[in-house]
Amino acid sequence: MKKILFRTALFTAIPIIFSSCNTNPTQAVATEKPQDYPVMTVRPESAMLHMDYPARLEGRQNIEIRPKVDGFIDKIYIEEGAIVRKGQPLFSIHAPQYEQEVKTATAAIRSAEAEMNLARMQVEKTGPLEKEGIISSYELKSAEYTLHAREATLAQAKASLANAKNNVGYTQITSPVDGVIGLIPYKTGSLVSSASPQALTTVSDIGEMIAYFSWNEKQYLDFTYSAEGAQLRDKLKSIPPVRLILANKQEYALKGKIESVGGLINTTTGSIPVRASFQNPARLLRTGASGLIRIPTHLKDAILVPAKVTFELQEKTFVYTVKKDGTVQSTEIQILNTAPDGRYVVGQGLAGGEQVVTEGLPSLKDGMRIRPVVK
Repeated sequence: MKKILFRTALFTAIPIIFSSCNTNPTQAVATEKPQDYPVMTVRPESAMLHMDYPARLEGRQNIEIRPKVDGFIDKIYIEEGAIVRKGQPLFSIHAPQYEQEVKTATAAIRSAEAEMNLARMQVEKTGPLEKEGIISSYELKSAEYTLHAREATLAQAKASLANAKNNVGYTQITSPVDGVIGLIPYKTGSLVSSASPQALTTVSDIGEMIAYFSWNEKQYLDFTYSAEGAQLRDKLKSIPPVRLILANKQEYALKGKIESVGGLINTTTGSIPVRASFQNPARLLRTGASGLIRIPTHLKDAILVPAKVTFELQEKTFVYTVKKDGTVQSTEIQILNTAPDGRYVVGQGLAGGEQVVTEGLPSLKDGMRIRPVVK
């Protein structure tokens, strides 16, 4: 009797075991009662984005101040970082040899004038005599040639004086433009010349700053194909005013404009230089500073999703999309940029009309059936 009961129980349990072994986990999940999950429908929309590019800043003019004459620095009228005006004295160079050259040239002029006057008198004297036949025409021409030589000597002496005065003038160095003084490596008493390895200083005209940055080849081509205008200059004018983000992450108060694009693509880096200008009336920006150029870009029919609907797995970004049968599927997306409101701009992976789960992502898995609740 016990054997019969045991066999009956054994044959009853075998179908149950096989039945449990043949159950598909996905089917088991699908047969569970669907739970409510908030979802959103993705729809194309227009968006204003910004692209950031590392940039370096330089003044409109950066002029090295170098001496034209040899001598010792006698006086320094400015300090590093000072704001100067065009024509303002910067340095005085002690070079007495040039003052001596002025005196020498002045004396040479007087001597040349005296000799020229004597030669002229000789011409005036021999002229009438030659007419009366007292002397030959040869003597007259000789006197005239001597006069021409004395006139040339006088002109040469005057040129030497002008050159000597110019050299004296070069001992007083003034600013060629309005700007800000850079480093001053030489001190009073230093011997300097036009061949000195370092400039006396640098004057930077920073009333207007130039920001240099680069586009890669794709960005440049995208711009040329998408921007309005037939010529490049017209396309550049169509770019909205750009922003400058300073090194402390603060936004510069004044907007700038894109001025030009370089004519050559660097074959090593694949980039092309671009230049933007910013007014700098308060002299806040300085040459050598760094920052980011922020260019606004208008997108049509863009797909945007909140950051909270995404999750990362193995350095890839995913969202859970809802299929027609109510099951969810993890879908990889490519993020192009971030909109000012924090949403992600999706380049690939999503299309208009698809539904994306917005909450409860950690509890989801592929094939799980849900009841989507549109919010």
